[in-house]
Amino acid sequence: MTFCSMIKVKEGLIGIADTRITSGTELTTAKKITVRQISGKKHAFFIMTSGLRSVRDKALTYFQEVIDEQDLEFNKLYKVVNAFAEQVRRVEKEDGTSLLKGGLVFDLYSLVAGQLEDDDEHMVFMLYPQGNWVEMTESSPYFIIGSSGYGKPILQRVLKYNSPIRFALKAGFLAFDATRISSTDVGYPIDIVIQKKDEHKIIEHRFEYDDLQKYSKWWQKKISTGIKDLPEDWVNTVFSKFKM
Repeated sequence: MTFCSMIKVKEGLIGIADTRITSGTELTTAKKITVRQISGKKHAFFIMTSGLRSVRDKALTYFQEVIDEQDLEFNKLYKVVNAFAEQVRRVEKEDGTSLLKGGLVFDLYSLVAGQLEDDDEHMVFMLYPQGNWVEMTESSPYFIIGSSGYGKPILQRVLKYNSPIRFALKAGFLAFDATRISSTDVGYPIDIVIQKKDEHKIIEHRFEYDDLQKYSKWWQKKISTGIKDLPEDWVNTVFSKFKM
């Protein structure tokens, strides 16, 4: 499984992805974010993927090959999504049947984000295995692919489009941390990418477990304290029945 989250706030974009790869009982580490930017040009976007590693690598290799052979420089992000979708469909056509025979499903989900020269703003798209896509909206400013159930409640409760980008990064980390604790196939290191609005530059950073464990423990303590401090009127109503 995977944890890949993309957040869009007014100030910019944040991507967070774990790097754990599971194969039976074996664990390995591999990057799940692909960044493409051309220095000095308004050309910067990144792709995050969840699903079988083999089809992910094949689709991205085909995509890069098409870009290089045709010398493509996209001016709008949706064109990037359409071009990558063509390669996803190509891989599904080539490998889908054989995967099914082996008891596997073609399950490549992707998040594509960035702001290109003719885009009015920074944008995020979720691309489905079938090659169709949806765009992120301000009313729901995040996507999670892979293991989404554990981290989603945190983002759903606190994240807004107008949230400061630093706040959004902290919320995204806590969503990952909740997933890491609850899912054995999501783990460190984690990769973080950030692109600010109207800036055609993407920064990347990787964190190891030792870098962030103290913040995980801090959050766990806050949760425990918060539960203890929760008003108990309704709890008293329940336990008062023991006196009847």
